[in-house]
Amino acid sequence: MRIIPFLCIAAALALPSYGQLFRLTREQMIRYTAKNPFERFVDGRPKVPERILEKVKAMSVEEAWGILQQRGYRHQYAGDFQILHPGQKLVGRAFTAQYVPMRPDLAEALEADAKAQGLPSSTNQKVIDQLQLNDVPVIDLMGFAPGHNFGGDNLQMAVWAATRTGAVVDGTIRDLDGIFDIPSQIYFRKAHPAAVSEVSVIGINVPVRIGDAIVLPGDVVLGDREGVIFIPPHLAEEIVKAADLTHIHDEWTKMKFMTGQYKSSQIYGGPLSPELQKEYDAYVKKRLAEMQSK
Repeated sequence: MRIIPFLCIAAALALPSYGQLFRLTREQMIRYTAKNPFERFVDGRPKVPERILEKVKAMSVEEAWGILQQRGYRHQYAGDFQILHPGQKLVGRAFTAQYVPMRPDLAEALEADAKAQGLPSSTNQKVIDQLQLNDVPVIDLMGFAPGHNFGGDNLQMAVWAATRTGAVVDGTIRDLDGIFDIPSQIYFRKAHPAAVSEVSVIGINVPVRIGDAIVLPGDVVLGDREGVIFIPPHLAEEIVKAADLTHIHDEWTKMKFMTGQYKSSQIYGGPLSPELQKEYDAYVKKRLAEMQSK
Protein backbone atom coordinates (compact mmCIF):
# COMPACT_ATOMS: atom_id res chain seq x y z
CA MET A 1 0.00 0.00 0.00
CA ARG A 2 1.54 3.29 -1.05
CA ILE A 3 2.24 6.02 1.51
CA ILE A 4 -0.51 8.61 1.91
CA PRO A 5 1.54 11.73 1.19
CA PHE A 6 -0.37 14.37 3.08
CA LEU A 7 -1.75 12.52 6.11
CA CYS A 8 0.91 13.80 8.50
CA ILE A 9 0.36 17.35 7.29
CA ALA A 10 -3.40 16.99 7.44
CA ALA A 11 -3.27 15.77 11.02
CA ALA A 12 -1.93 19.17 12.03
CA LEU A 13 -4.71 20.97 10.18
CA ALA A 14 -7.83 19.60 11.85
CA LEU A 15 -10.74 22.01 12.15
CA PRO A 16 -12.37 21.62 15.58
CA SER A 17 -15.97 21.97 14.32
CA TYR A 18 -15.45 18.93 12.10
CA GLY A 19 -13.71 16.58 14.48
CA GLN A 20 -14.20 13.47 12.36
CA LEU A 21 -12.15 14.70 9.39
CA PHE A 22 -8.91 16.50 8.71
CA ARG A 23 -9.27 19.67 6.68
CA LEU A 24 -7.72 23.09 6.27
CA THR A 25 -9.15 25.92 8.32
CA ARG A 26 -10.29 28.94 6.32
CA GLU A 27 -7.12 30.79 7.27
CA GLN A 28 -4.93 27.86 6.23
CA MET A 29 -6.86 27.42 2.98
CA ILE A 30 -6.26 31.07 2.14
CA ARG A 31 -2.57 30.80 3.04
CA TYR A 32 -1.97 27.67 0.96
CA THR A 33 -3.86 29.10 -2.03
CA ALA A 34 -2.58 32.64 -1.53
CA LYS A 35 -2.15 33.33 -5.27
CA ASN A 36 -5.87 32.85 -5.93
CA PRO A 37 -7.16 36.14 -7.46
CA PHE A 38 -10.85 35.27 -7.26
CA GLU A 39 -13.61 35.07 -4.66
CA ARG A 40 -13.70 32.21 -2.17
CA PHE A 41 -16.25 29.86 -0.67
CA VAL A 42 -17.06 30.17 3.02
CA ASP A 43 -14.36 27.62 3.89
CA GLY A 44 -11.77 29.60 1.92
CA ARG A 45 -11.68 27.33 -1.14
CA PRO A 46 -10.95 29.33 -4.32
CA LYS A 47 -14.03 30.01 -6.46
CA VAL A 48 -12.88 30.41 -10.06
CA PRO A 49 -15.68 32.27 -11.90
CA GLU A 50 -18.16 30.48 -14.15
CA ARG A 51 -17.10 32.66 -17.10
CA ILE A 52 -13.64 31.07 -16.94
CA LEU A 53 -15.03 27.56 -16.44
CA GLU A 54 -17.13 28.04 -19.59
CA LYS A 55 -14.02 28.96 -21.59
CA VAL A 56 -12.12 25.98 -20.19
CA LYS A 57 -14.79 23.71 -21.69
CA ALA A 58 -13.51 24.65 -25.15
CA MET A 59 -9.91 23.73 -24.27
CA SER A 60 -7.86 20.55 -24.46
CA VAL A 61 -5.49 19.19 -21.83
CA GLU A 62 -2.55 20.03 -24.13
CA GLU A 63 -3.48 23.70 -24.17
CA ALA A 64 -3.14 23.87 -20.39
CA TRP A 65 -0.08 21.62 -20.25
CA GLY A 66 2.37 23.97 -21.96
CA ILE A 67 1.86 26.99 -19.70
CA LEU A 68 1.82 24.85 -16.56
CA GLN A 69 5.18 23.39 -17.58
CA GLN A 70 6.60 26.85 -18.26
CA ARG A 71 5.45 28.10 -14.86
CA GLY A 72 7.04 25.17 -13.03
CA TYR A 73 3.82 23.21 -12.39
CA ARG A 74 5.04 19.86 -13.71
CA HIS A 75 2.85 17.52 -11.65
CA GLN A 76 -0.67 18.54 -12.67
CA TYR A 77 -1.62 15.81 -15.18
CA ALA A 78 -3.05 12.37 -14.44
CA GLY A 79 -3.69 9.75 -17.10
CA ASP A 80 -4.38 6.03 -17.53
CA PHE A 81 -8.03 6.44 -16.55
CA GLN A 82 -11.05 4.70 -17.92
CA ILE A 83 -13.50 7.35 -19.11
CA LEU A 84 -17.25 6.94 -18.77
CA HIS A 85 -18.15 9.06 -21.83
CA PRO A 86 -15.12 9.53 -24.14
CA GLY A 87 -15.40 12.79 -26.05
CA GLN A 88 -17.29 14.55 -23.25
CA LYS A 89 -15.35 17.16 -21.30
CA LEU A 90 -15.17 17.37 -17.51
CA VAL A 91 -14.75 20.89 -16.13
CA GLY A 92 -15.26 22.28 -12.63
CA ARG A 93 -13.67 23.21 -9.31
CA ALA A 94 -11.81 20.49 -7.40
CA PHE A 95 -13.43 19.26 -4.17
CA THR A 96 -10.85 16.86 -2.80
CA ALA A 97 -11.10 13.85 -0.51
CA GLN A 98 -8.44 11.50 0.79
CA TYR A 99 -9.10 7.92 1.89
CA VAL A 100 -6.92 5.55 3.90
CA PRO A 101 -7.09 1.81 4.57
CA MET A 102 -9.54 0.95 7.35
CA ARG A 103 -8.04 0.56 10.83
CA PRO A 104 -10.61 -0.52 13.45
CA ASP A 105 -9.71 1.88 16.27
CA LEU A 106 -9.47 4.85 13.91
CA ALA A 107 -12.71 3.85 12.19
CA GLU A 108 -14.51 3.73 15.55
CA ALA A 109 -13.30 7.20 16.45
CA LEU A 110 -14.31 8.58 13.06
CA GLU A 111 -17.76 7.03 13.38
CA ALA A 112 -18.27 8.45 16.87
CA ASP A 113 -17.23 11.91 15.75
CA ALA A 114 -19.51 11.75 12.69
CA LYS A 115 -22.45 10.76 14.88
CA ALA A 116 -21.74 13.59 17.33
CA GLN A 117 -21.69 16.09 14.47
CA GLY A 118 -24.90 14.75 12.92
CA LEU A 119 -23.07 13.88 9.72
CA PRO A 120 -23.55 10.81 7.53
CA SER A 121 -21.97 7.62 8.75
CA SER A 122 -21.67 6.33 5.18
CA THR A 123 -18.09 6.78 4.00
CA ASN A 124 -18.78 8.26 0.57
CA GLN A 125 -21.74 10.37 1.65
CA LYS A 126 -19.49 12.38 3.96
CA VAL A 127 -18.06 13.78 0.73
CA ILE A 128 -21.09 13.75 -1.56
CA ASP A 129 -23.41 15.60 0.81
CA GLN A 130 -21.08 18.62 0.79
CA LEU A 131 -20.82 19.07 -2.99
CA GLN A 132 -22.05 22.21 -4.74
CA LEU A 133 -22.80 23.25 -8.32
CA ASN A 134 -19.72 23.02 -10.58
CA ASP A 135 -17.69 21.09 -8.01
CA VAL A 136 -15.78 18.04 -9.21
CA PRO A 137 -15.06 15.50 -6.47
CA VAL A 138 -11.40 14.50 -6.84
CA ILE A 139 -11.05 11.31 -4.84
CA ASP A 140 -7.80 9.70 -3.71
CA LEU A 141 -8.92 6.12 -3.13
CA MET A 142 -5.39 4.71 -3.40
CA GLY A 143 -5.90 3.24 -6.87
CA PHE A 144 -7.66 0.06 -7.90
CA ALA A 145 -8.61 -2.59 -5.36
CA PRO A 146 -11.95 -4.20 -4.48
CA GLY A 147 -13.71 -1.86 -2.04
CA HIS A 148 -11.83 1.24 -3.21
CA ASN A 149 -15.16 2.42 -4.53
CA PHE A 150 -16.73 5.85 -4.91
CA GLY A 151 -20.32 4.86 -5.52
CA GLY A 152 -22.61 3.12 -7.93
CA ASP A 153 -25.46 4.48 -9.99
CA ASN A 154 -27.44 5.90 -7.06
CA LEU A 155 -24.58 7.85 -5.47
CA GLN A 156 -23.24 8.97 -8.83
CA MET A 157 -26.70 10.33 -9.60
CA ALA A 158 -26.45 12.26 -6.31
CA VAL A 159 -23.06 13.65 -7.41
CA TRP A 160 -24.49 14.71 -10.76
CA ALA A 161 -27.58 16.29 -9.19
CA ALA A 162 -25.42 18.39 -6.88
CA THR A 163 -22.63 19.37 -9.29
CA ARG A 164 -23.76 18.86 -12.91
CA THR A 165 -20.18 17.79 -13.64
CA GLY A 166 -18.80 14.36 -12.72
CA ALA A 167 -15.87 12.98 -10.76
CA VAL A 168 -12.21 11.97 -10.83
CA VAL A 169 -11.79 8.72 -8.91
CA ASP A 170 -8.37 7.20 -8.28
CA GLY A 171 -10.19 3.99 -7.44
CA THR A 172 -13.29 2.19 -8.68
CA ILE A 173 -16.94 2.79 -9.48
CA ARG A 174 -19.68 0.16 -9.67
CA ASP A 175 -23.03 -0.44 -11.42
CA LEU A 176 -21.46 0.68 -14.68
CA ASP A 177 -24.56 -0.09 -16.75
CA GLY A 178 -26.69 2.14 -14.52
CA ILE A 179 -24.08 4.91 -14.36
CA PHE A 180 -23.67 4.98 -18.13
CA ASP A 181 -27.11 6.57 -18.58
CA ILE A 182 -26.22 9.49 -16.26
CA PRO A 183 -24.88 12.56 -18.16
CA SER A 184 -22.02 12.73 -15.64
CA GLN A 185 -18.42 12.41 -16.86
CA ILE A 186 -16.32 10.14 -14.64
CA TYR A 187 -12.64 9.27 -14.79
CA PHE A 188 -11.90 6.07 -12.87
CA ARG A 189 -9.26 3.36 -12.69
CA LYS A 190 -11.54 0.35 -13.11
CA ALA A 191 -15.11 -0.76 -12.61
CA HIS A 192 -15.64 -3.40 -9.91
CA PRO A 193 -18.84 -4.76 -8.35
CA ALA A 194 -17.61 -4.41 -4.74
CA ALA A 195 -19.15 -1.58 -2.72
CA VAL A 196 -16.94 0.69 -0.64
CA SER A 197 -15.24 -1.27 2.14
CA GLU A 198 -12.06 -1.47 4.22
CA VAL A 199 -11.40 2.27 3.75
CA SER A 200 -12.06 5.45 5.70
CA VAL A 201 -12.32 8.99 4.41
CA ILE A 202 -9.79 10.89 6.48
CA GLY A 203 -9.47 14.27 4.76
CA ILE A 204 -11.80 16.62 2.89
CA ASN A 205 -10.53 19.61 0.93
CA VAL A 206 -6.89 18.88 1.67
CA PRO A 207 -4.08 18.41 -0.89
CA VAL A 208 -4.36 15.00 -2.56
CA ARG A 209 -2.31 12.96 -5.00
CA ILE A 210 -4.05 11.58 -8.09
CA GLY A 211 -1.60 9.49 -10.08
CA ASP A 212 1.35 11.82 -10.60
CA ALA A 213 -0.72 14.98 -10.05
CA ILE A 214 -0.92 17.09 -6.91
CA VAL A 215 -4.38 18.63 -6.52
CA LEU A 216 -5.40 21.47 -4.22
CA PRO A 217 -8.99 22.35 -3.35
CA GLY A 218 -10.36 24.83 -5.88
CA ASP A 219 -8.06 23.83 -8.75
CA VAL A 220 -9.80 23.95 -12.12
CA VAL A 221 -10.36 20.38 -13.33
CA LEU A 222 -10.15 19.79 -17.09
CA GLY A 223 -10.67 16.31 -18.46
CA ASP A 224 -10.69 15.24 -22.10
CA ARG A 225 -9.99 12.03 -24.04
CA GLU A 226 -6.36 11.90 -22.87
CA GLY A 227 -6.77 12.38 -19.14
CA VAL A 228 -7.21 15.07 -16.51
CA ILE A 229 -5.21 18.21 -15.73
CA PHE A 230 -5.57 20.35 -12.62
CA ILE A 231 -5.06 24.10 -13.12
CA PRO A 232 -4.14 26.34 -10.16
CA PRO A 233 -6.68 29.20 -9.95
CA HIS A 234 -4.08 31.94 -10.40
CA LEU A 235 -3.08 30.49 -13.80
CA ALA A 236 -6.59 29.80 -15.09
CA GLU A 237 -7.19 33.14 -16.83
CA GLU A 238 -3.75 33.19 -18.43
CA ILE A 239 -4.27 29.68 -19.78
CA VAL A 240 -7.72 30.53 -21.13
CA LYS A 241 -6.40 33.58 -22.99
CA ALA A 242 -3.53 31.58 -24.46
CA ALA A 243 -5.99 28.90 -25.55
CA ASP A 244 -8.04 31.50 -27.45
CA LEU A 245 -4.94 32.40 -29.49
CA THR A 246 -4.18 28.72 -30.06
CA HIS A 247 -7.72 28.11 -31.33
CA ILE A 248 -7.45 31.05 -33.74
CA HIS A 249 -4.05 29.86 -34.97
CA ASP A 250 -5.35 26.34 -35.55
CA GLU A 251 -8.46 27.64 -37.35
CA TRP A 252 -6.37 29.67 -39.76
CA THR A 253 -3.77 26.94 -40.30
CA LYS A 254 -6.35 24.27 -41.12
CA MET A 255 -8.27 26.67 -43.33
CA LYS A 256 -5.15 27.34 -45.39
CA PHE A 257 -4.30 23.63 -45.64
CA MET A 258 -7.84 22.92 -46.87
CA THR A 259 -7.20 25.09 -49.94
CA GLY A 260 -4.59 22.57 -51.11
CA GLN A 261 -2.32 25.42 -52.20
CA TYR A 262 0.40 25.17 -49.55
CA LYS A 263 2.99 22.72 -48.25
CA SER A 264 2.92 22.07 -44.52
CA SER A 265 6.24 23.88 -44.01
CA GLN A 266 4.80 27.05 -45.56
CA ILE A 267 2.00 27.28 -42.99
CA TYR A 268 3.02 25.37 -39.87
CA GLY A 269 6.17 25.30 -37.74
CA GLY A 270 8.22 27.98 -39.45
CA PRO A 271 8.13 31.67 -40.31
CA LEU A 272 5.34 32.76 -42.64
CA SER A 273 5.96 34.72 -45.79
CA PRO A 274 5.28 38.46 -45.42
CA GLU A 275 2.02 38.10 -47.35
CA LEU A 276 0.78 35.19 -45.23
CA GLN A 277 1.90 36.90 -42.01
CA LYS A 278 -0.15 39.96 -42.90
CA GLU A 279 -3.17 37.80 -43.66
CA TYR A 280 -2.72 35.84 -40.43
CA ASP A 281 -2.40 38.97 -38.27
CA ALA A 282 -5.61 40.38 -39.75
CA TYR A 283 -7.41 37.09 -39.07
CA VAL A 284 -6.25 37.05 -35.43
CA LYS A 285 -7.41 40.63 -34.89
CA LYS A 286 -10.82 39.87 -36.42
CA ARG A 287 -11.38 36.66 -34.41
CA LEU A 288 -10.26 38.21 -31.11
CA ALA A 289 -12.75 41.03 -31.64
CA GLU A 290 -15.50 38.49 -32.33
CA MET A 291 -14.64 36.54 -29.16
CA GLN A 292 -14.61 39.67 -26.99
CA SER A 293 -18.00 40.77 -28.31
CA LYS A 294 -19.69 37.59 -27.12
